[in-house]
Amino acid sequence: MRHLSYNRPMDTRENPGETPAPTDGPGGGPGGGPGGGLGAELRLAVAFLTRLPTVAVGEAGIAAAVWAFPVVGAALGLAGGLAYLGAAALGLPALAAAFIALGVVILATGALHEDGLADLADGLGGGHDRAAKLAIMRDSRIGAYGALALVLVVGLKAVALAAIGGAGPLAAMAALAATGAASRGAMPLVMLQLPPARADGLGADAGRPKPAAAAVAVILALALAASLLGAYGWPAVVLALAVGALAAGAIAALAARQLGGHTGDVLGAVQQAAETAMLLALSALLAP
Repeated sequence: MRHLSYNRPMDTRENPGETPAPTDGPGGGPGGGPGGGLGAELRLAVAFLTRLPTVAVGEAGIAAAVWAFPVVGAALGLAGGLAYLGAAALGLPALAAAFIALGVVILATGALHEDGLADLADGLGGGHDRAAKLAIMRDSRIGAYGALALVLVVGLKAVALAAIGGAGPLAAMAALAATGAASRGAMPLVMLQLPPARADGLGADAGRPKPAAAAVAVILALALAASLLGAYGWPAVVLALAVGALAAGAIAALAARQLGGHTGDVLGAVQQAAETAMLLALSALLAP
């Protein structure tokens, strides 16, 4: 099983020459893209967003599978939340438990989104024009802007999560799962609204999702976030979602202005920005 990367063309099939079967999922149907129904699309979403080995479909299938991004994001957050619970049960400080929880999620995803954030920061910070920015983003080496972006984002998330954990370990778990779902629900909207910034790479290979698939992703993201955070009050739900949407929109607008569209790195940065903003907002409301 070959895992996807933001910096290489995408093909998750065991045999790249095989012809995928038609799909009947939210992104499928007539003209919806290749795949094998809801199950195959879910497995492709897992293969794209995590390091877990799954049976995936052809390279164009990711556009049909975006509806499942929030589901995978919630599962990743729950895994991190369980790590937080375990660390708290061992008597570790809240900040240590937060770093452990984030580390579990990063291991599960292979730092996919963090890599995108770092590449985008390096490109926007170091490139003097659009072509230079895209070239820097394709370079796998990390620069000063990328390193600083990672330190700031991971540090802010850990501090925010530790503060949320002051309301109880279950609050930290709910926050990780809710922000994991909602932040990944923003990615399909960016894919739908912005064209690919280059003719090759993940952004171009994935294709543009159908509005129905992106709509299902948004609905699932909102529903999961609301159900997970509802116990902590509707102000927490509304504020977190609003702040997350603003952060995702800011990254998308920046990419549209400076790159002319989205890339896989942009999608990763959108996820990281939305998740960080949501955790910070929740920490302001839930911290004792």
